Amino acid sequence: VQLQASGGGLVPAGDSLRLSCAASGRTFSNYIMGWFRQAPGKEREFVSAVTWRGGITYYADSVKGRFTISRDNAKNTVYLQMNSLKPDDTAVYYCAADSKSTEASSLTVSRVSEYDYWGQGTLVTVSS
Repeated sequence: VQLQASGGGLVPAGDSLRLSCAASGRTFSNYIMGWFRQAPGKEREFVSAVTWRGGITYYADSVKGRFTISRDNAKNTVYLQMNSLKPDDTAVYYCAADSKSTEASSLTVSRVSEYDYWGQGTLVTVSS
């Protein structure tokens, strides 16, 4: 599986961005898809995840109410709509795929170790 993230950029605080992550392979709908981010000098942290058919979504508390994850299985793409961006949202954003899990919970989807495929990352910079 190859993941290609796009959509990052430089925006002022309060603006919006939509990240996309296109996946190769025929079994995209079998993957739990997640977004993580890593700011300079910090560990990679969970942002959001969506289950196989998009029925359940998960969010980190820091982005809840501002970010929305969605997926289009026909296009093999997962999206992250980011509104009301803050300078603290500045980071490289990575999409990831979990091809092995058959169950999901808020605990498991937030673990970096649960995901076996990662995209290259896209930089989001929010100016104050």
